This record gives sequence, structure tokens and C-alpha cells, in this order.
Amino acid sequence: MNNPFSLTGKTILITGASSGIGKKTALITAGMGATLYISGRNVDRLTETLHELEGQGHIMQSADLTSEQDIDTLVQSISGLDGVVLSSGITKTLPFKFINSTELDNIMQTNFSAPVLLLSKLIKLKKLNKGCSIVFVSSIGGNFIGAKGNAMYSASKGAINAIQKVLTLELAPQKIRVNNVSPGMVRTEMWENSTTFTVEQIEEDAKKYPLGYGETSDVANAIVYLLSDASKWVTGISLVLDGGFSVQ
Repeated sequence: MNNPFSLTGKTILITGASSGIGKKTALITAGMGATLYISGRNVDRLTETLHELEGQGHIMQSADLTSEQDIDTLVQSISGLDGVVLSSGITKTLPFKFINSTELDNIMQTNFSAPVLLLSKLIKLKKLNKGCSIVFVSSIGGNFIGAKGNAMYSASKGAINAIQKVLTLELAPQKIRVNNVSPGMVRTEMWENSTTFTVEQIEEDAKKYPLGYGETSDVANAIVYLLSDASKWVTGISLVLDGGFSVQ
């Protein structure tokens, strides 16, 4: 029986593949048969990801996507893509009244400008095959909820969700699909090593999620669906992954 969720024969670019959701997505998509280009800023951790991938022919390219030169180098190294996962990003908890231009520029450049400019160049240089699937990693903070201290991060993800809608229409004639996954709280190294919240605060927050906090594999498996032919009639959506948090 044909498996519509298989990624065999597909070539996929994953940014932010050195840790967290990006790394788990790389591991699972390779396990599903994809050939990968993986990118990230930390060379050592990106190399670890590469060595853990199943299959052959995977290529790594370290890049700081806030650097236009690094974007150009990455794009030039890539040939035809059947999938793009834009997973790199940062977070910063800061009450609205303390927002400053440096912090705001950093968040917006990393979470919004970098993936948008990368994708623009991939499209302009015809690096995306017909039928390619683009998946942004967004957040329920982008459109679905508000959280104190999260204004800059939410704004960056909301901007991604807005531009996704335009791309959905512009790329549909080439049968290129554009979706995003919008996770709630997911246990990643970045979150677990955060000094912003205490263990007690984290445990109390987790109680707000009917199914508890998510794991990186929960998000990666959803991304596999959006990359696969099983979702070939799905475009322009935000796939909410939050263990029931946002229905309350």
C-alpha cells in the first residue's frame, strides 16, 4: 500500500536544525526518507544533527540568517527543493513598557525578516520545485492568544502568519503550498535552560494545558504531515498544536 506520509524522494531544507524543533524535524524527516539540507548557526550542534540523520546524501551549511551574505551562500548551495521548513527563531520575555529598539529589531530580524528574505531568494532563483511545501514554525502567540511579556515575540510570529496568507495565493499557480504550525509551550533545550521562570512557575503553567506541555516530536510529526503528499490539498492554514490550551 502506498504511504502518503512518506517523504522518500523529497529534498527538504530545514533551518534551525541545530536544536529544538528544527533538530527533531530533521531527524524525523530523514527517518521518513527525505534527503536534507540542514542549516543553523552553531556548527558543532549542526554537525551533531548531521551525524544522527538516517540515510545518505544529507548536506549541512552553517548560516546566520540575519546575514544577507550567509543567506546568499546558503541559497547558492541548494538545488531543487520539495520542502522548506523555516524553524530558526529566538524568544525574549519583556514587559511592553521596557521594549527598546535593539531588542525589537533583534526579534523581528531573526523571527521574521530572516526567513522571509531567505524564502524570497529561494523563489526568485527558482530553487523550489513544483508542488513544494513550505512550512513556517509559528506560535499560538502569533494569532490565537496573548501572554504578558510576550509582545515582541507574538508580533514577529503574527507577521509571519500574515505574510503566509499572501504567499499562499501567489505561489498556488505553481502548486506550491504554504502552511504554518502554531505550537503552544513545547519542552525544548532553550525553554528548559531559561532563567526567566522558576521550576515552580513552569510546573504551574503546565497545568493550564489539558494535555500538558508538548514535546518537539509532536511538532515535528505535524510538520511531516504538511510536507508529505497526505496534505497535498492543504494550504494557507495554521495548524494549532497546543494540547487543548487555546480552547479554554
